[in-house]
Amino acid sequence: MELLWYAFMAEIDHYDYELPKELIAQQPLAQRADARMLVVDRQQQTLEHCHVRDLPDLLSPGDALVLNNTRVIPARLVGYRTQTGGRWTGLFLSVDENGLWQVLGQTRGKLQVGETVTLQDATGQNEVPLRMLAKLDGGAWAAKPESDVPAFKLLDTVGRVPLPPYIRDGEMVEQDRETYQTVFATQPGAVAAPTAGLHFTESILDRLQKSGVQQCHVTLHVGMGTFRPISVAALSQHQMHCEWGSIEEGVVVELNSSRSSGGRIVAVGTTSVRVLETASKTGSLQSWQGETDLFIRPPYQFKSVDALMTNFHLPKSTLLVLVRTFGGDELIQRAYDEAIRESYRFYSYGDAMLIL
Repeated sequence: MELLWYAFMAEIDHYDYELPKELIAQQPLAQRADARMLVVDRQQQTLEHCHVRDLPDLLSPGDALVLNNTRVIPARLVGYRTQTGGRWTGLFLSVDENGLWQVLGQTRGKLQVGETVTLQDATGQNEVPLRMLAKLDGGAWAAKPESDVPAFKLLDTVGRVPLPPYIRDGEMVEQDRETYQTVFATQPGAVAAPTAGLHFTESILDRLQKSGVQQCHVTLHVGMGTFRPISVAALSQHQMHCEWGSIEEGVVVELNSSRSSGGRIVAVGTTSVRVLETASKTGSLQSWQGETDLFIRPPYQFKSVDALMTNFHLPKSTLLVLVRTFGGDELIQRAYDEAIRESYRFYSYGDAMLIL
């Protein structure tokens, strides 16, 4: 019977649900910590309606909060083909030690090697030529901006916040530069925000510290693959995207010490979970740095995560599969039904869930 149940959960259609469009949050709340938070107790099998500002009362002294300190870069690019004037839109993916960019792009017609695209800022006043040098695998290009300005500083000028398409069709407003960024973001490299972390303010972090909850930082540079729905019928056939991450030895020592003293490791976001579990592949948490393509799905056994704070995720996504694997399939389905019934706000700028 158990094998049949796991076989059922291995099908992607099992992770589908209907969401009224009006529940997709288009703007963040004025006060981040005022977001609602559905508390899911796995032991008691109960659901409780709270707010993010209640978090210091829901966690215990000795618990360790794990935060992803990646910083979203303004990676969305808009411009025109220099020779023809045709519109071009793209996404910055990475830069190497030689200053070569890796970008995705979309335009009418076919770009040629050596052709330039003129990047524009939101006002159309700052323009930077970007020369396409070589076609890469997966539809990406190797490109070089005709500028001596370092990549991330240049992106601050011509780049735009890479909002997911379900928020205003991906069109940013100036406030997104601040609101689509966690208050503890220090390591640039993400093209999407670790959205559970968006709920935190300096005030609530201070309250958590004073209540005896430790705060530890890991890094996972979130890629656009995080939004890509699973398109195959069986989870085992899904090719998981890679993301770069790291956890330092000092953080490992702090987390192991907290756990050995009876505290819980509380991951903030699925990105923190991927770092912790990747770094625990040998069975115990160790320092780690590199790329991970870890796909957490049933019957995965978690090694280094005791509780999870997360947002509500898209149907048929790897993030939803992870959360239901961690929280218990039936219980998380019930939690999503409850959140929809109570008109919670969903996705990146939406409300939160705390799974204990």
